[in-house]
Amino acid sequence: MSVLVLALIAGALVGLALGALGGGGSVLAVPALIYLLGFPPAAATTASLIIVTATSLTALYAHARTGNVRWKAGALFAAAGLLPAAAAGAAASRLPQPVLTAAFAAVAALAAVTMLRPSRATADPATDGAKPAKAAGTGAGLGALTGLLGVGGGFLAVPALVTVLAFEMQAAVGTSLLVVSANSLASLATRGAGTAGIDWTVLGPFTGAAILGAWDGKRLAAKVTGTLLQHTFAVMLLAVAAFMLIDALT
Repeated sequence: MSVLVLALIAGALVGLALGALGGGGSVLAVPALIYLLGFPPAAATTASLIIVTATSLTALYAHARTGNVRWKAGALFAAAGLLPAAAAGAAASRLPQPVLTAAFAAVAALAAVTMLRPSRATADPATDGAKPAKAAGTGAGLGALTGLLGVGGGFLAVPALVTVLAFEMQAAVGTSLLVVSANSLASLATRGAGTAGIDWTVLGPFTGAAILGAWDGKRLAAKVTGTLLQHTFAVMLLAVAAFMLIDALT
């Protein structure tokens, strides 16, 4: 199978995840870029941020049109994560590649376990449901992970919005895309040197397919229950995490 076809298939899956779940695109993008498309880990995390930024902005627009974005809580999450994302992004290039791979695997496994746990009661849809201290603290942590590992943070933001701020699933998905977009942009601003190993002839089709997939993901989210989406994606995350951890340790 050609590299272009692999890039298009992987991009479509990344977009589908972001559009349907509000996150998880980077958890699929980074392994695909490394193991399917031959990117070095450092370049893969930067390329992932480019893909996730473009795709999450597209998915955010789609969710905003249907009222699934809690702007107040999302802005608080995003603002708290901007500086940690920028600082961690600058530090990421100094870490050994096996360390980055192992850390990414650990975070993916943590996200999967979190998404498999039962959700708490949901918030009143008429309110933002924001608890400022919890939102800011969680947002800062997600920002640091975004910068360090090249993840948008949505695969952790969605469980955090559901469990910490008691959002219903649809609002958590839409709001997380605002957080993902802001954190990814902040991290990209500090990663200029990380673009050296990027093959733009592969990244372009990958990103285009991801953007188109995000629209399909939004439509899928309207037809399938949030719990089924969460559990399906969590199982996929555990498999990816196990594979990457084994690779990092061998």
